[in-house]
Parts: sequence; structure tokens; C-alpha cells
Amino acid sequence: MIVGLVSVLALASSGTAYGSLGNQGASETGVRSVTPITTVYTYGQKVSAVAVEYAGTVNPRTVDKTTFGVSDTIYNFRFNPIEDLPKLADRTVTHTYTNSAPTTRPDRRSVPGRYVIVELDPADPGGWTVIVSKCPTFLCTVKVNPELPTRVVQRKDVHGQPGHGSGKGPVLAKAAPHRSLGVTEKAVNLLVDEFTYGSFLSGGMVLPYHYHLPKNYQPGRRYPLVVVLPGHGMGWDGDNLGVQIAADIPATAWLRPSWTGSSEDVIVLAPQNQRVGAAAEADLLVKLLDQFVRDFAVDTRRVYASTVSYGSRLLWEAFAKRPDLFAAGLLTGGFPVSAEQATAIANAEIPLWITHGVHDHLLNVSGARNSAAALRAAYAGRGKTPEQTADLVRYIEYEDNAFSLPDYHAAFGPTYEDSGILRWLLAQTKPSA
Repeated sequence: MIVGLVSVLALASSGTAYGSLGNQGASETGVRSVTPITTVYTYGQKVSAVAVEYAGTVNPRTVDKTTFGVSDTIYNFRFNPIEDLPKLADRTVTHTYTNSAPTTRPDRRSVPGRYVIVELDPADPGGWTVIVSKCPTFLCTVKVNPELPTRVVQRKDVHGQPGHGSGKGPVLAKAAPHRSLGVTEKAVNLLVDEFTYGSFLSGGMVLPYHYHLPKNYQPGRRYPLVVVLPGHGMGWDGDNLGVQIAADIPATAWLRPSWTGSSEDVIVLAPQNQRVGAAAEADLLVKLLDQFVRDFAVDTRRVYASTVSYGSRLLWEAFAKRPDLFAAGLLTGGFPVSAEQATAIANAEIPLWITHGVHDHLLNVSGARNSAAALRAAYAGRGKTPEQTADLVRYIEYEDNAFSLPDYHAAFGPTYEDSGILRWLLAQTKPSA
């Protein structure tokens, strides 16, 4: 059974709890609301902008990069203890413009509106939204923080549009450089909010998932499907729905030509297993896939799986159990394959690209090396030449300098930053029956 709901209602973990404008009401500050806007970068979701709302249309000529100051938490679940969450650091403002809605504009040009959009530098250390969920470390589970600590300061007067005469226009809000305003609205989560929630029930087990259809989805067409299998910490714990989309880049990357190097429309499916054991989870996964490809316009010759860490265990199991479902796989920072799984995958000739960090501190690189060797041996046992095997088993190890953040377990980082690897995956097609 599949149940689909609009993501805005169902992504409970992606919204921000309503806050307050510090200790001041809107009538005193002149600011009507503060909305955080988030973007998923390589290593997860950050507050990438804030939208500050006023009572009237803002004169864009009276706002610039020095009009606002923004501060945010220095906490990063990969490196910091949760005690660092309240510690704030200044963010770097990169662009300021007006808009008619609390969201960013690709052209960053002002249009008439009540909102001032304050864009922030993604290279800043502050602003991450994902936090630990049920225990003090990410080795358990993580979730999107429902109460973002983002703060905004208005350093200069903000004016409305002038009348028929000249001048800056009426003051909508006077400068308050010593008054810090918290967020008041739910976050606008770019791309993440476009995913739809569903749940699959089989044998008394439930599998939550999120999926994304192309903008101009047509049931009469056939689209490639990328199944994203996240790390252990992104498994469902009852309180963290949707975190598998926000915590890392693999789910949203397939919606962005700047990442994939391709303008082809792709369906993305991101299951969120409960981490009760790879065998049972893989069985539930393939049942979900059977149902999903019946319900949506999926090109069954182009179904791919991409993994992060623990997700590799589901890939190995699913590929071995139901090789007919998959055209290729991309496995990053994962667990080793078993001999039986390697034989089943080689018999089905499913192309795989395996990547791993040389100094992975959680899963030693020897496991990835052994996986590549086991698959190559299985192909050799089937009479494949080294050249044929090289096309079917691709392998890369990343040195530390390949990682834009020093989490050497997160091999999905340098993997997804190489659009050539993503293009390779989309180029694989299962032979016709």
C-alpha cells in the first residue's frame, strides 16, 4: 500500500517552529516576520538566506549588504557536540534584494514586494540545520532542527517606495542594531519542500519514503529512477521524517543540472528504512520498488541505486535478491559485499561504481577494496576479460584533499561533486529482456 501526501504538510522534520521577534512585537520593530530559507549543499542543509517582511513595499535602493546582520549556530552534527547548538557566529551577507514572496530569486534582482531577501555565504561555518535526534551522536539518528536558532539584526533604516516625489520613501522600520530578531515562520526549504511523502506497508512493517517527480511529469513518458539509500543516521526513528533528503546531497543533486551535468528529468525515490536488519529492509525495499514502478512512469530499464554508508548493505542485498530491478549502482563509503552477493551481481552483470575515502574513520577502506576484488573475481569466474570487468566494476579511492569538509567517511561528497560519475550512472541501461 502506498500513500502519497503533499510534502508541505507531511515533512514534519523540515519545518521551523514559530519563534518570536526577540522580545519586541511587530508594532515596535516594524518587522512583520522573519523566514529562514534553506539549501542542501554537499554535506547537508544550511540556512542560505532569510526573508525579512515589512508592512509595505520596500524601496530596494535603500537596502544593501550592510543593512542586515545574520548570526547562526556553529554546530555541525558531524563534528560538534550538541552543546554547541546555542553558540552563534556571524554569517556573511552576499546579496540583498526585494521580492514579493519569502524565497530567493535565481537572478537576484529586486522586484516590488514586502520582503527583503538576505542571501548568505554557503562557505560560512554557521547555519547547518541537521542535529542529532535520539542520542548524543550521529551514529544513532539525526533530524532537521524544528527550532532554528537563526538571528537577524537590522542595522539601517528600511524605507518604503517613495510617492510621486523624490526621496527614499517612508520609514518602514527604523534601524535597531542592538535588537536581535528570531525566526517567526516555518522554513522555506528549497527543493526539499518539493518532495512528496508516502509510506509502504508490508508484513506488518512500514517503510516511510519521499519521492520527487519531474516538474512537467507526464504519465505517458518513461523516466529514469534513482533510488537513494541513505546512511544509518538518516534511518527513520519516529521523529525524523524527511531528514534523508536534507542531511546529504544525494537526493536533491539529481534535480539540479549543475550537479548532474545533464538536463534530463529524473524521478528520485528516497526510502527511510527503520534499521532493523539489512535482509528484512532490502526485502521491504524491493517490494516498494515493484509497487512504485507500477504506479509511476518509470523506465524499468533505467532504475539506479545510490548509497551512503549503511545504505550499501541494502544495495548489496537488493541487487543480489532482485537483480532484474536494477540497471546500475553507485556505492559511496560503504560496507563490503559478501561472496554470495558478488556472485549474484556478477551473474546479472549490474555495473557498479564504488568510491571510498582512504582515511575513512568508520568503515576501513579495505572493505571497499575487498568488494571491488570480489566482484572482479566473480566476473573472471564467468569468463569476463579484464577490460570487460573494468567496465562493470569501477573503483575510486579519495585522499583527504578531495573532501571539501574533513569527514573522510562521507565519500559521497567528492563522488557527487564529480558530475562525470553521475552522468555515468544515468548512461547505464539494462538490456532488453
